[in-house]
Amino acid sequence: MRTPPSLQGGGKFERGGAGNSCCFGVFSPRIRLIRSQLTGGEEEGLRDGGVALLTTFGLSTLQSGRAGTGSEMGAGMDMEDKPEGGTVRSRRRSGNKEETGGGRQRSQGGEEVEKESMMMELTRLVQKTVKESSWWERRGIDCSILAAAFLCLPPAFLLLASSHLFCFLLGVMMMGVAHAVITTKGTHLASHGALSESQVWGKFWAVFFIEICGSFSSNVGIQAHIKIHHAHTNVIGLGDSSMWKVPFLPRFIYLFLAPLAVPVITPLVALTYLRGQPAVCVLRTILMVSLGLYSQYWLLIHVSGFQSPFTALLCMLVCRAMFSVPYIHVNIFQHIGLDMFSPTHRPKRIYQMSHGVLNLPRNLLLDWMFGHSLINCHVEHHLFPQLSDHMCLKVKPIVSRFLSEKQLPYLEDSYLSRLQTFFHRYQELMVLAPPITELVGVQ
Repeated sequence: MRTPPSLQGGGKFERGGAGNSCCFGVFSPRIRLIRSQLTGGEEEGLRDGGVALLTTFGLSTLQSGRAGTGSEMGAGMDMEDKPEGGTVRSRRRSGNKEETGGGRQRSQGGEEVEKESMMMELTRLVQKTVKESSWWERRGIDCSILAAAFLCLPPAFLLLASSHLFCFLLGVMMMGVAHAVITTKGTHLASHGALSESQVWGKFWAVFFIEICGSFSSNVGIQAHIKIHHAHTNVIGLGDSSMWKVPFLPRFIYLFLAPLAVPVITPLVALTYLRGQPAVCVLRTILMVSLGLYSQYWLLIHVSGFQSPFTALLCMLVCRAMFSVPYIHVNIFQHIGLDMFSPTHRPKRIYQMSHGVLNLPRNLLLDWMFGHSLINCHVEHHLFPQLSDHMCLKVKPIVSRFLSEKQLPYLEDSYLSRLQTFFHRYQELMVLAPPITELVGVQ
């Protein structure tokens, strides 16, 4: 198991200076940039973000098994990695060689050598595996897990009506697990369009899982997760996961108590983010969120036999908050504390993801509830965000072997190790702004 370089004290890169204090994710760090000695320090800011968005709304055909083009595989390619016929090209000079955006090098003698970028090479290997996979592997397994979660709800409501303590607690546990699967795994897959090849059905599932089941706005959720977090992973002020920081909370409260309030906070936050949204989207979100909350409340009263609104609401809170603590932990463990990048000085995408994303080990419960792409295949997910959980697991050996062969980091750490790190370094990681990393020689 490889410890993240940023936690070792000595890695393959250099860091900037420490940052100033921040609050609610607003950073004002003092940045000390280390200029690249191999590329002349030339960089085109934000070059990865736009391309990364091309495939995140189910537009890619990689998942369906059809051959993808450069634009279809955009989430796994830099603009500099596009073929020569692409619309974006960059040119830089190093020594006696001139390199063009398509990965072509021209020596002094005029000889041209085609050079396939690492991201394009990895994309080709993953695409081949996806094309050879059946629908069951691409989507069927994950859809079956979600269906099983929904099938657990009827017996859960009935068990909650039992007067026997064991049966009642079993009903609470079943409803809590089902809720975690539906609202975490389901909403995540739906936001990436990984549940259906159809854009129409993809939109339907996004509204169903994110708004009705997850009590949040699908438009805002997709904007924040796809267009910001994935497009600008670990970029300061954009996808740096600062939304999860609450600097004024003590570490014990933040790590173990505050997450229990997530079910209450989520719909309230959704309402605040509806400002500026189209009136139709605002009305739809309010209706769908209300429908989801009231449906569970109505069933607890009329099926489970709860006698008072207070006990029904308390049961809803317990079931919805049952796995909110590991949910918050997973969201901060896999990015915060790793390399952070400047918006105008970021490396190519494959370097950005291999240095700024971490995998947790296999965990039967968390894998089933949250999905492989959020637990043990998070690196694969950020490289190919349109893949389903099972497909991320299937291409995991390909990705890990490829990064190892190219001498790139493949970060992995245990849940307990990350928890200890955040507990002991809470002030540095969750209160102070992280330093900016500039990878020397790869930009």
